[in-house]
Amino acid sequence: MSTLQKIALVIVIIGALNWGLVGLFNFNLVSFLFDGYSTIISRIIYAIVGVAGIISIASLATSDRYERRIAAR
Repeated sequence: MSTLQKIALVIVIIGALNWGLVGLFNFNLVSFLFDGYSTIISRIIYAIVGVAGIISIASLATSDRYERRIAAR
């Protein structure tokens, strides 16, 4: 797992915890932390979490191919 994939995984976990807070307690941590600044900052954070999710999906697909290649040896 590359450094980029590890960083993306951490960001995805943080995003998932935020969604868990929204679902369980109706508390949005991103809005709470950046409400006084701008909605643009919140949108940038959500976009970063989305890109990290895409990277995580791609790394999941590549790790499956890698494991199959090793198992075939």
